[in-house]
Amino acid sequence: MQSQAQHHAANNRVAVLGAGVIGLSCAYQLQRQGYQVTLYDPEPPGSQCSFGNAGHFATEQVFPMACSSLLPKLPKMLISQRSALRIAPTYLPQLLPWLARFGANMMPHRYRRHTEVLSTLNSHALGAWQRLLANDYHQYVQHQGSLLTFESTTTNKIKAVAAQYSHQGVDVSILKRAQVNELEPALTAHIDGALYFKAVGHSTDPGALSQYLFSQFCALGGHYRAEKVTSLTCAHSHCRVSSTHSRELYRKAVVCTGAWSKVLCQQLGYALPLEAERGYHYQLSEHLGLNRPVASFERQFIMTPMSAGLRLAGTVEFAGLQAPANMARAHALLAHARELLPQLGTEFDEQACWQGARPSLPDSLPVIGAAPRHPSLLLALGHQHLGLTQAAITSELIAALINQQPTAMNIDALSIARFQGNRSKAL
Repeated sequence: MQSQAQHHAANNRVAVLGAGVIGLSCAYQLQRQGYQVTLYDPEPPGSQCSFGNAGHFATEQVFPMACSSLLPKLPKMLISQRSALRIAPTYLPQLLPWLARFGANMMPHRYRRHTEVLSTLNSHALGAWQRLLANDYHQYVQHQGSLLTFESTTTNKIKAVAAQYSHQGVDVSILKRAQVNELEPALTAHIDGALYFKAVGHSTDPGALSQYLFSQFCALGGHYRAEKVTSLTCAHSHCRVSSTHSRELYRKAVVCTGAWSKVLCQQLGYALPLEAERGYHYQLSEHLGLNRPVASFERQFIMTPMSAGLRLAGTVEFAGLQAPANMARAHALLAHARELLPQLGTEFDEQACWQGARPSLPDSLPVIGAAPRHPSLLLALGHQHLGLTQAAITSELIAALINQQPTAMNIDALSIARFQGNRSKAL
């Protein structure tokens, strides 16, 4: 009679598709729990958004992007060259169905529900990172808090914004101009005040964090295939992964392919209203005196001190996956930074720019969970701006599902099932 250990050894092969920070976290988590994991990605591990993000473990960001307060701002945002949001005119017709879903999610009851889900997910985020990184946690996650600055917002409005965060359990304090100057003397004197988020973290090198996860995964015997997955077929008890150079059978497959996930999901009959939300960064070679991530309420961008200098990030562009990079978006980040950091020079270096595609769903929630009609398939994708923040807790949720154990939170709202069926259920 086959022993339990022998049975496990024969049924513990797992494929993880996508080697961004979500896929790397899932692969490492499962490998250290005794599964034999193969990681697929044609690009070097951690080389996309996992390298180019703002490095902010943004547990305070519990509010969905689909918010009714955005509507009156949209016309000006779409016209301004320095706006935080741009929609390529030629891409607008293709984006309209996604925008319709996005607008529907502004309805108050949906907005409240999605806020609650994000708040719960983020409340687990840093604890999960501590468990995943263990003794190396403080090497990769800094705890200096972060600031959200205000330049032209009334005191009453600042208090109202702080109250919204407090209502969701976010640890936040209101700082006056003198207190902001004490924490960050390099900032302009034109800042009227700020919100200080204490229970957040940041990475001084998100690319190095991804490389750490990959090295730990490999050290435990994990396999990496630098191959593009061309097709995925799943039955009740297994998945077949076909790639450019191989065809393998696995007990489970986990799709973590970010902005490139739509095609694989469609192959298996799952509708996924996913858009590539293109982000840009501009990397300065100096820190310019900042000690922690500093975001701007009015300008909608963030500056994060990193080991290689100061990173400017946060712009949003909808233009699809194939459009060439529009580095004027990175240039706009530099223009905003000059307003907040008077000592910043005027030169623009094209080599300091980067562009990557975030996976964006119209309700601002990721997809995490088992595929409804394919028990051997799990999905971990669509984390939008919070991939770095939510990667470790996502890996714990996926591992719990594969282990047939209770998850740390109810994840029904994160199922891809919410996008299936009729329009009322698919928003």
